[in-house]
Amino acid sequence: PAPTVERDGDRFFLDENRPRSIGKVRSFYGNFGMLVRAYAYIRAYGDTLPQVARDAVLNARYLQSQVASFFPMAVESPCMHEFVCTTKGGPVAGLRAVDVAKRLLDYGVYAPTVYFPTTVPEALMFEPTETESKRSIDDLAAVCAAIVDEAQRDLAFVQAAPHDTPVQRVDEVQAARKPVLRWTPET
Repeated sequence: PAPTVERDGDRFFLDENRPRSIGKVRSFYGNFGMLVRAYAYIRAYGDTLPQVARDAVLNARYLQSQVASFFPMAVESPCMHEFVCTTKGGPVAGLRAVDVAKRLLDYGVYAPTVYFPTTVPEALMFEPTETESKRSIDDLAAVCAAIVDEAQRDLAFVQAAPHDTPVQRVDEVQAARKPVLRWTPET
């Protein structure tokens, strides 16, 4: 890239005379580390990359079909590699996306993206990876069904989740209004 920082004795200068350079690297190119990882991923899968993409779509559509009976879909059409559903309009009035996400943690499941896109109320965005097995997707769907069942029996229990993590539910409003941005030792 150009320019480069060069030294001439005690002074530094920008050397723009780089005829074989690709030119300036600007923010347009984004996060270089991410580009390297993406390139390595593409190279690693090689000719099988189209099948990997098909597997990602298959996994997402399979999970979508498994949870559609209790999480209404934001868009009623087949998805690609991800889908967005909502807890609003589902079988449990008052069950929020954050409640499902926090309860998933008690089951040892990493929570999906919540409240995105912002145009979908109580959004849950699921994006199962291409390497997920049918069994792991079935397990996730069963856990989601169990959470809905729990909420039907005892909504307050689900709303108080997580119960089994080292840190319980954080007061997000308090955290946003009065953030603690550094650790201080207990006295």
